Amino acid sequence: MQRRTFLNSMSTLGLGVAAHEITRSFPNNTQATAVVQGNKLTPPATGPISVAFAVSRGTTWIDWVGPQAVFESWHFDPVLKKHVPRFNPFTVSEKLELVDSLMPDYTFETAPPARIVVVPAQSGSAALLDWLRKVSETADVTMSVCIGARHLAKAGLLNGKSATTHHKSIDQFAQDFPEVKWVRGVRFVEGPKISTGGGLTAGIDLALRVTERYFGREEAQKVADHLEHQSKGWIV
Repeated sequence: MQRRTFLNSMSTLGLGVAAHEITRSFPNNTQATAVVQGNKLTPPATGPISVAFAVSRGTTWIDWVGPQAVFESWHFDPVLKKHVPRFNPFTVSEKLELVDSLMPDYTFETAPPARIVVVPAQSGSAALLDWLRKVSETADVTMSVCIGARHLAKAGLLNGKSATTHHKSIDQFAQDFPEVKWVRGVRFVEGPKISTGGGLTAGIDLALRVTERYFGREEAQKVADHLEHQSKGWIV
């Protein structure tokens, strides 16, 4: 898969907003911090969990390719005695036209119902905001990665809620969206239905946390081990 440049231009570092944090320390002296308010999620009785990745011009690839790798991991089903997927990832955009070098799977109008919605950094559009408002009502989790949080904020989905984004963008976002409680220094902020990841690779940690909410810590750890993802930022 062709990779794009990972970094978007960000605004400068500034003061964060106080929030209740759950912090866990690890033997290698690293520290993972998250704001956690979500409960266990129930997977469907049959079939994989649908995951919609919203894309538009200027999408930062690691913001969605990282979570996609988590959600593409398979597990061994002891009943079927074979490896099967737990998630069904697909891309969705305003039109079925190339988004940079990617052809979306669906439009906002034709996309199947999604249990998980992932919003990476991108240019976005009014159509994206309308779709987010609609799909977030029925999705289990609507999550942004990095400055993809801008689109959740513009859609009004973060009003009155705690959220995070890339650390260099928090000052600007605090000015642009003062009704949001922007939190600094966390890998992700998790709400019951809306979650926001920090910059870039934080999306992997948030996707692993979502996996844990569905299937438990042990199964999420198997995915992390398969990906050789050594960050403990998803463990809270």
